Amino acid sequence: MKAMGNTGRLMALVTGGAALAAVLVAPGAHAAPAEIRAGAPGEAAGGAEPGEATGRGLLPGWQLTDTGADVRFRGLAAVSRTTAWVAGSKGTVLRTGDGGRTWRNVSPPGAAGLELRDIEAFDGRRAVALAIGEGEASRVLRTDDGGATWTESFRNTDPRAFFNCLTFFDSRHGLAAGDPVDGKFRVLSTADGGRSWRVLPDAGMPAALPGEAGFAASGQCLVGSGSKDVWLTTGGAATARVLHSRDRGLTWTASASTLPAGDPARGVFAVAFRDRGHGIAVGGDYRPDQASPKAAAVTGDGGRTWRASATPPPAYRSGVAWLPHSRSAALAVGPTGTDLTLDGGRTWRTVDSGSYDTVDCTPDLGCWAAGEKGRVARLGR
Repeated sequence: MKAMGNTGRLMALVTGGAALAAVLVAPGAHAAPAEIRAGAPGEAAGGAEPGEATGRGLLPGWQLTDTGADVRFRGLAAVSRTTAWVAGSKGTVLRTGDGGRTWRNVSPPGAAGLELRDIEAFDGRRAVALAIGEGEASRVLRTDDGGATWTESFRNTDPRAFFNCLTFFDSRHGLAAGDPVDGKFRVLSTADGGRSWRVLPDAGMPAALPGEAGFAASGQCLVGSGSKDVWLTTGGAATARVLHSRDRGLTWTASASTLPAGDPARGVFAVAFRDRGHGIAVGGDYRPDQASPKAAAVTGDGGRTWRASATPPPAYRSGVAWLPHSRSAALAVGPTGTDLTLDGGRTWRTVDSGSYDTVDCTPDLGCWAAGEKGRVARLGR
């Protein structure tokens, strides 16, 4: 978005609360930027015809970047409009510092056999990546020099454990969450930026439901807001739940969501919170031949209760992110497209048909998405 020449107007849009009024999606919009235009303050969503200029503000659509890779990127860490990291299959890590015009392969040496599903970055030089899998396949790696070198800071030695997601509250404190061990979800904690990890006691963790687990689909099954609040999403059981901790993972409460459940392929795949109270959950059934009705929900009380979206995305979605500085606009992504909400997750509209697994936005108005076949896109021109 830096190259728009329109940053001031977009900032006024998202901070001033003007409605994003129309989404212009041309055929093949996933390969060329579509435009999400903003109407005047108070104008109703959908009030303009496609192609019609609708007033102040301009939010361009996804623009694919050339990563030179063909792997699937489910891990994404957006640092700014210009800097982002992606992590994926075959142990691949890429980094850009010029808005996606060029990507540098900074994959950890010897990691080709690892499945990297999450990455968290503090800036263009410091990042922590999570490899998933049973037993020793689950690992955490850290770099302090932009990926020139990596240090393995955790290797799982429990064959029963399988880790799915990472999150950080700040540059020192973070958590990693995995599937249940001995009937409770296992959580790791770090207080030194991911250089060392310890298993947290599970006395404050509710018992897992039969068949319950997490999904390592987008790096968003564990997300934090502020200095201590964190949410963990689940699926696979009779009820898809969201667990919430107010003390960095020491104690948790579990709440039922409204998302599809009752099958190992169904559940809550991702959440996003714009503050400690207001959140959006997305998911569904990841099998392409299965419908995913009611695959989005919202909360206004920190996840204690969830309400199904009145008009959810039309299919399974694995990633979700609030648009920068907005109290009502967010994006959800999945293999069949991108959806936009203008009312805090109550109703959604598909705005792009490209395949993405994860999405992330930054305070300086940068939004990125990543997915299969090396796809990484930036919202902007």
